[in-house]
Amino acid sequence: MELIQNNPYRIAGVLSNATAKELEKQKGKIKAYTKVGKEIKSDFDFQILRSINRTEDSVNKAFSNVEQSQDKVNYALFWFLNTSPFDNTAIEYLKNGDEEKALEIWGKVTANKDVNSKNFSAFNNLGTYKLLSRDKSDIKRGIEAKIKLIESDYFESFVHSVADETYTIHKQKQSEKLIDELLTQFKKQYSSSETLQLFSGCNGTTQKYLSKRFTEEPLHKIERQIESCKKKRKNNNGEAYEFGLRLYVNCKDDLSLLKSILGAHDLKYKMIADQLANEIMQCGIDYFKAWQDTKDTSEEGLRLLKYAKSIAVGSQAKDRIKQNTEGIEEWAETAPIKEDLAFITNKLKSFQNASDTIANAKSLVNTCKSRLQNIRNILGSNDEFYLNISSAVVSNALGMVIEVVNEAQSGIEYNRAKLLLLPNIVSNAVSVISVMNSLDMNSQTKLRYIENKSTITNIHHQLQSIKKQSKSPRGPIHTPSPSTDNEGCAPWVYIVGAIILFIIFAKGCS
Repeated sequence: MELIQNNPYRIAGVLSNATAKELEKQKGKIKAYTKVGKEIKSDFDFQILRSINRTEDSVNKAFSNVEQSQDKVNYALFWFLNTSPFDNTAIEYLKNGDEEKALEIWGKVTANKDVNSKNFSAFNNLGTYKLLSRDKSDIKRGIEAKIKLIESDYFESFVHSVADETYTIHKQKQSEKLIDELLTQFKKQYSSSETLQLFSGCNGTTQKYLSKRFTEEPLHKIERQIESCKKKRKNNNGEAYEFGLRLYVNCKDDLSLLKSILGAHDLKYKMIADQLANEIMQCGIDYFKAWQDTKDTSEEGLRLLKYAKSIAVGSQAKDRIKQNTEGIEEWAETAPIKEDLAFITNKLKSFQNASDTIANAKSLVNTCKSRLQNIRNILGSNDEFYLNISSAVVSNALGMVIEVVNEAQSGIEYNRAKLLLLPNIVSNAVSVISVMNSLDMNSQTKLRYIENKSTITNIHHQLQSIKKQSKSPRGPIHTPSPSTDNEGCAPWVYIVGAIILFIIFAKGCS
């Protein structure tokens, strides 16, 4: 740790509770060594520390940095001091490179013990040693020792041992300053979650300060990113997908950190999470709307809405995301059939103004058949939307056929010309209705289709039967020639009588 390796006390070659006289003596000694070019060494260049190259400038700066009482306290918390026989013995061991013995001594007087007048310096020294470790569990213990010292009733004794006897210090502020220094050091080495874990053994006051420190920056960062994205989106919604994706990626880690610190139910977290989710969602919506008439943008739009859903906390934000997701999914489902659907829709519209003819009914069915098959291939034969479209085609065509057949039968008993045309009309109607059978229908349309198909088919069969009977000889009776009197029309009277019965039946199946 740089705060220890390059500590001013370490560069000066003294312990942090060195007296003013000892500091002056050490300063003079170093200057004398510097003048003659002699290597400057110290009894406190412990083997646990890396080597150091003392220069005139670095030494002068070091002594300058420990002139004020506040600075002395700040740097002393990251160095060693000797205020008890325990420290004296442990430090001697450190000088000789016997680290285990030093740790054993400080460990005995601090383990499971409160800070008191005899061990306050041991807490500091043990903490300093542990902070030099690369092991996270050691660093964690070092931090706990430092915080415990500062928050104890004997921190004043520590302060007076390294600074002026009259100097007073605010423990909470000093604790925060220590934490700030440690966070600066850890930032280069550990992730935020790892750093928080190092402080996990500290009390509520420390945790509260850490929460503030760790949430302020990510909160502001996310807020700035949201505002920036919003401006870009409004100026160019055609690139809203890129803006939304970048916003999600840039804020994901910060949001995760906030959640781990504050918790998912914290009001601050809920607010910033929903703000972020709403902006990402809006990017997806705007991008989708910007391009939906020229290309399929549903996949990108839905991807952003999926990211937004993973972030949202509040019910209002979740409901908005759900509604818009369903809207885009519905569009995406119909997008591949857009052209076919438009064709069928236009055909049905024009069909409403077409004349009632079998040919028009047949044309509607035949021209829409392949289009319906395309839709069926994409949506499936059981899809409700598809069945409704197909049923609409059948219903319209069937309705026109029924109208034509009913009109052909109307007044037939008084109109011989209609009688002559009726068989051909009914035959064509049966042909068209048979083609309809290849189209899918919903249950209601299917029932209507079956009933009317049966009726018109029966009419057709009866007409065919009557036609055969009219051409067959009836015993000894001979049909008069057309040029004779009215008695020669007897067979047609027979046909008309039969048809009238079917007129009544057919009219009931519209």
